[in-house]
Amino acid sequence: MNWENQDKDPWGNKNDAPDFDELMKKFSSILGGKKSSSNGSGGGGNNANFGGFKFPSSKIFMYALFGFSIVYASQCIYQLDASERAVILRFGKFYEEQTEGLNFRLAGIDERYIENVSLTRRYTQTNSMLTKDENIVDVTVSAQYRIANLKDFVLNVRDPEGSLRNAIESALRHVVGDNTLDQTLTVGRENIAQEVETRLQAYLDIYQTGLLVQQVNIEKTDPPAAVKNAFDDVVAAREDKERLQNEAERYALTIVPEARGQAQARIRGAEAYKEEVVAKAEGEVDRFNKLLEEYSKAPEVTRDRLYLDALQSVLSNSTKIMVDVEGGNNLLYLPLDKIMEENKKKGDDNE
Repeated sequence: MNWENQDKDPWGNKNDAPDFDELMKKFSSILGGKKSSSNGSGGGGNNANFGGFKFPSSKIFMYALFGFSIVYASQCIYQLDASERAVILRFGKFYEEQTEGLNFRLAGIDERYIENVSLTRRYTQTNSMLTKDENIVDVTVSAQYRIANLKDFVLNVRDPEGSLRNAIESALRHVVGDNTLDQTLTVGRENIAQEVETRLQAYLDIYQTGLLVQQVNIEKTDPPAAVKNAFDDVVAAREDKERLQNEAERYALTIVPEARGQAQARIRGAEAYKEEVVAKAEGEVDRFNKLLEEYSKAPEVTRDRLYLDALQSVLSNSTKIMVDVEGGNNLLYLPLDKIMEENKKKGDDNE
């Protein structure tokens, strides 16, 4: 295949398209009115003459036009990151909102506003507020927010952050005005932050700022300087109260289960004692019934037997013995318990 053949393309088809120089000549003839002649009557070379003004060479003009087109296209095409959005205004009016990737605009005609809509911004301010009980307190509040609607952020409000500042001050003044100084300085700060966040978002939605409030924090609340020491004492006393309450609750959590365990143990012991007594009583009843049967059969023998059993039971548990001396009228008393204690003491002394 002959690749140098100018009449056919590489696939063997006839190339009927004019070359670049021929196109330049035609474009130059259009600008110059007619093609220059060889005798110089219409001007020399490829230059065109209109009323004494001499146009540059057609090739130079086309090269310049081509270069300008490339530069202009580079200004029109741009890329946005995943977190960026762009708003395009054409002739001062909203045209479109563009997202991530390659995008196009008409440079010199369209106005472009690019913002990071994923970035969390933070704003902090301190204001003096009047509480419900007519006290002045200095409140430091911080707000975290991001751009939720770029069109509203760009078009509806000239100064969105200024509107945010005014909205925070208005919401904070309203909420603090519904709380006492003690609530603002101590236990009510978390509730105040939540109420300010809700009211602030409502204000921003009314203004159509395109901002989304993510979190509001009450960073610091200070009482007036004249009573600051007294309030510090009150706060310290409240902290001591909470500490003692926590200690009492921890002690209660420790002692109550133990007391309940002891109560359950005593209840189980009582139930076991009850069962033991009942079983013993039932056994005594059964024994008595059997003795009654034997007594009905042989009363004398049964009485003697019961008498002897009673003596054995009593005397076996007694440490005092009475000895009847034969032929005398006296009884001999032997205090065995005292004798055993003395023997035990002597044994301890010897050791």
